[in-house]
Amino acid sequence: MKFGGTSVADSGAFSNVSSIVAAAETQRPVVVVSAIAGCTNALLASVERARGGELRGATRSLEEQFERHTTISNDLVDSKTRAGIDSAIAEARRDIRQLLKIIAAYPVTSPPLQDQIVAYGELLSSQLLAAVLRASGLQAQYVDARTCVTTDENFGAAIPLPGTTARTRDNLSPLIEAGTIPVLGGFIGSTEKGVTTTLGRGGSDYSAAIIGAALGAREIQIWTDVSGVLTADPRVVSSAQTIPVLSYQEAAELAYFGAKVLHPKTIQPAIEQNIPVRVCNSHAPEDAGTMIVGESQAAPQTIKAIAHKSGITTVQISSARMLGAYGFLRALFEVFEQHETAVDVVTTSEVSVSLSIDDVSQLPLIIPALEKLGAVEVEEQRTIVSVIGEGLRNTPGIAARVFSTMADINVSMISVGASSVNLTFMVDDAHAHEVIVRLHRVCFEDQGCDQNSNENQEAEVLV
Repeated sequence: MKFGGTSVADSGAFSNVSSIVAAAETQRPVVVVSAIAGCTNALLASVERARGGELRGATRSLEEQFERHTTISNDLVDSKTRAGIDSAIAEARRDIRQLLKIIAAYPVTSPPLQDQIVAYGELLSSQLLAAVLRASGLQAQYVDARTCVTTDENFGAAIPLPGTTARTRDNLSPLIEAGTIPVLGGFIGSTEKGVTTTLGRGGSDYSAAIIGAALGAREIQIWTDVSGVLTADPRVVSSAQTIPVLSYQEAAELAYFGAKVLHPKTIQPAIEQNIPVRVCNSHAPEDAGTMIVGESQAAPQTIKAIAHKSGITTVQISSARMLGAYGFLRALFEVFEQHETAVDVVTTSEVSVSLSIDDVSQLPLIIPALEKLGAVEVEEQRTIVSVIGEGLRNTPGIAARVFSTMADINVSMISVGASSVNLTFMVDDAHAHEVIVRLHRVCFEDQGCDQNSNENQEAEVLV
């Protein structure tokens, strides 16, 4: 059972989580928890301020976060337990102050020190939640996740190593067998030398999947603030609906192309162990949520969800040298590899390649390297829109139905067929919300993108 930051935002939220865990007590749960809402951002901001020489401001900026933990402890645990929590908070305050002092003096040391600082969000929330669970009568025990999750030394986005499985079992199985509920912080691990690492933003989901896979869990539950995976971003489409069942592939595509409920890496450990992943709402635990399984049936309208990712930059490279040549694409992608920049969507013609990136930090170095291959054009403020559903590639008329809803909007970089469950295209940021609202209305609120309708059978589009 993984609980996100919004599920542990304050005393009421902690009490609610306690009730949810209590209801699952007979199912031998293992609890993974994120930092309380807003804490990770505050810790990262303090590092930036220290790096810029604002040491005093950096340390003072965290007092609100420490007070939030103290308030929850005062509200929910007894005086004896509270003393232990107060000690943990005081230790975190001292350690973070010292680490920020080092960063302020030697900014180049910040990557590993930043991980040590940011990890305190999960270290404190997990200790606090274990205490709250015990105060409510549950047999719970805090476990430092760094004793379970072993990673490489890629600070900020560490990758778990194979030894994680054995260490997780060794540390958690005896507790589970004794009827104790282990409580761990997500997002954090340690190198084989014991240095603290983090798995990247959103990594608490990943932690839960890693630990669940290591233990052979019956189910991995992701508790968040929405009732499962929705048909679209509810901030864009207020009428978005919960999707009852998704396949691993559908969920992975949704996560990759912008769905906020799941971290993209979450799915992989579950796929490897064939463990279902359930997405639940901690504010409405009675809701069924979304179940993610190995295979799921196609929806009647084929399309199950619409995902989007805004703030994208597209790069187009045009060169007559592509005609009949080999090795051009290899040379092209080597440029992005050298500058450690990931590419999302790629489309090609005889003489040009268009691709999208969301990290533009290396673009000033990438463009001169690409200009050695051909003419380069860059467009900013673009949005990837991805229409997802099992059987999409083999359903006649789907593309016609999708693109007929936006005949007055310029669409580019259309990709269909690369995935059996995904049709992807690009629009300007300014038109993205309108496109998503129109698609959702047609596919989920009106008659739908039903492959059996006469309109779909008759329509054709060349993509």
